[in-house]
Amino acid sequence: MSAKLIHTLPFLYAVVLSWRVADAVYSSASPRSYSSSPSTMTEWRSARATYYAASDPRDDVGGACGYGDLVKSGYGMATVGLSTALFERGQICGACFELRCVDDLRWCIPGTSIIVTVTNFCAPNYGLPSDGGGHCNPPNKHFVLPIEAFEKIAIWKAANMPIQYRRMKCRKEGGIRFRIDGSGYFYSVLISNVAGAGDVVAVKIKASRTGWLPMGRNWGQNWHVTADLKNQPLSFEVTTSDGVTVVSYNVAPKDWSLGQTFEGKQFES
Repeated sequence: MSAKLIHTLPFLYAVVLSWRVADAVYSSASPRSYSSSPSTMTEWRSARATYYAASDPRDDVGGACGYGDLVKSGYGMATVGLSTALFERGQICGACFELRCVDDLRWCIPGTSIIVTVTNFCAPNYGLPSDGGGHCNPPNKHFVLPIEAFEKIAIWKAANMPIQYRRMKCRKEGGIRFRIDGSGYFYSVLISNVAGAGDVVAVKIKASRTGWLPMGRNWGQNWHVTADLKNQPLSFEVTTSDGVTVVSYNVAPKDWSLGQTFEGKQFES
């Protein structure tokens, strides 16, 4: 497969925002089980949802999942931040949910729903009670949407709305994207635009002079490895939470450089 360069961006160390998950470093995770496969749909469940304004700076670096500029990354405004009860310490990043407004005929837009991708975390506020402002406090199941997405299912005056949600299979344009950053022998790869289950649980990288090397989860969907990868084409093996694996060979050519993003194969959507 010939390498496909998507874009080149300057190296950015993401700023840890106050609403990001407290633990910034995660270990690799094994696939999780579902009550039903995300390749179809899970059952509708109850939760609540609020929104934030377009001028809110919280998505400037892509939030707790680290996707960077969400528009340039292809996610647009169809995104969501999850409360602790749903966020799974960042392992859920990249998963897709369908949301619909329920139980409030004053504010709901009848017959509508929206499919969103998890890109962020809504931190709890223990200074407020769970039923009095601490929307994202455990055990609340809460979704925080850009106002543009919220208004697809409800009138903005609704504020804190009861909703229903279900897990969906993700559909994405193009292949999985791999953005390579780092320094010296330390490399960080952002995995984005993942179809299928959407949430990545394991990544391996291979250069022409190495075997397959497991990568550790740094934070969100940023994965890291310490190795000599310079001047070698790079291949990636990506596994999602439903246990499906896709291998993209020679994604990055021999002359790749830091800050570049390459496109590989894609999961079935």
